[in-house]
Amino acid sequence: MHNPAQNDTTKFPDPVYKETVLKPLFDEAKMHFAEGFKAIDRAHLVMLHETGILTADQAGKIAEALAAIDAEVDPAALEYTGEVEDFFFLIEKELKARLGPDLGGRLHTARSRNDIDHTLFKLGLRAHIDVAIEKATALLAAMIDTAEREKATLIVAYTHGQPAQPTTFGHYLSAAIEVLSRDIARLFEARKTVDLSPMGAAAITTSGFPIDRHLMAELLGFSAPLQNSYSCIAAVDYITGTYSALELLFLHLGRLIQDFQVWTSFEVGQLYVPNALVQISSIMPQKRNPVPIEHMRHLASQTVGRAQTVLTIMHNTPFTDMNDSEGETQAMGYQAFDAGYRVLDLMASLIAAVSINGERVAANLDRSCITITELADSLVRREQLSFRQAHEIAADVARAVVAAGGALASDGFGTFRKAFAAHAGRESTLDEAAFREIVSPEYFVRVRARYGGPAEEPLGNAIAGYRETLEGFRGAAGKQAAHLTDATRIRNERFNRLRGKA
Repeated sequence: MHNPAQNDTTKFPDPVYKETVLKPLFDEAKMHFAEGFKAIDRAHLVMLHETGILTADQAGKIAEALAAIDAEVDPAALEYTGEVEDFFFLIEKELKARLGPDLGGRLHTARSRNDIDHTLFKLGLRAHIDVAIEKATALLAAMIDTAEREKATLIVAYTHGQPAQPTTFGHYLSAAIEVLSRDIARLFEARKTVDLSPMGAAAITTSGFPIDRHLMAELLGFSAPLQNSYSCIAAVDYITGTYSALELLFLHLGRLIQDFQVWTSFEVGQLYVPNALVQISSIMPQKRNPVPIEHMRHLASQTVGRAQTVLTIMHNTPFTDMNDSEGETQAMGYQAFDAGYRVLDLMASLIAAVSINGERVAANLDRSCITITELADSLVRREQLSFRQAHEIAADVARAVVAAGGALASDGFGTFRKAFAAHAGRESTLDEAAFREIVSPEYFVRVRARYGGPAEEPLGNAIAGYRETLEGFRGAAGKQAAHLTDATRIRNERFNRLRGKA
């Protein structure tokens, strides 16, 4: 016979609800949000006093109790018992135990878990974005330094998986630098939305108390309050904007990583990874496995996948405060950042250390005839042919050299003379020395001196511009860090003033 006492549905919390929802949320809060709770409580207390909502005596006693809780309660050591609903109510319980139910309950005047929660999440995201910006900027610096070092180092550039044209490693990295710079700019833009304070929105509509939302924003280091109070608890674009920017960053880096994987293969071999970043096989003694590249690839994919998961969770959610965007989703999103940090650190180290295998590049250049485009271009400029006619001559030369297994510079001139005469109906004015120069990779790069090209002048100008962008990012990040430091100092000073410890 069923005993109703065995399943008491009147007492909160239900045991299953406690274990499946409340305890995990409590554990996430104590791990990720305890410091944020502390900052919000202190700032809110200062605001309540400075707006006259609490007297100096009331605020001073609450400040002393909060300081005592900070000294005596270690969030990491707490175990969820179900006596209180969540971490917020635990702090309130501690206040009431020290101050009594009346004074202990006054700290929560004119606020709600709604605005507290979204402020907590913004504080957490802001910190993670700042670390991502710092690490991405370090990677950008490593890319720029390597591009400068390797600005004249020839490589084979590929399209559709096939050798296409010669360029330089510096030119290739410069393309990646521009994408990374835009990705860092997207992180800064995402941070602007995160950096708007929800505090003071309360549940939905602000409060009848004379609160100062701008003061709260200042004390917590936000740039300003988010204006519309409904938006403070409903608009999760601070989450979607952040994880969209994060996803794009690692989606784009993943493409670079794929190239590095191909370039280090035995068959291509144009990118050399030093021994410090190479593992050996446990059975095959000849193997050099550049496995850091594989680790970057799968960690970048993990970052993209986790960021995309956060975005998917936000899909088709109601435009209001809802649990979908809250603690567990926030904590899961931090895993995307954690995996991404590893990629950024490892890639910065790898790019600073790699070099180009010039012998393999030269061999692949010879085998692939990829300077032939410049032969066609030069025939148009020097021999006054149409591009289509010049292209047909160059194609005949390339086919013959590849079929013979030769090299364009050393084996192509004879074929060129015959092809030119057959298509143009006359002899070419180019002698063998001119032909050799035209089909050399150095000449190919040198004459591509247009804006954005790989030649010395445009590439040098580009790298100088990238350094200006880098310094701009560093300056912006420095200002943000200084702003947070100042806000923390001001908040603590004014909190301690309430305690008589100014």
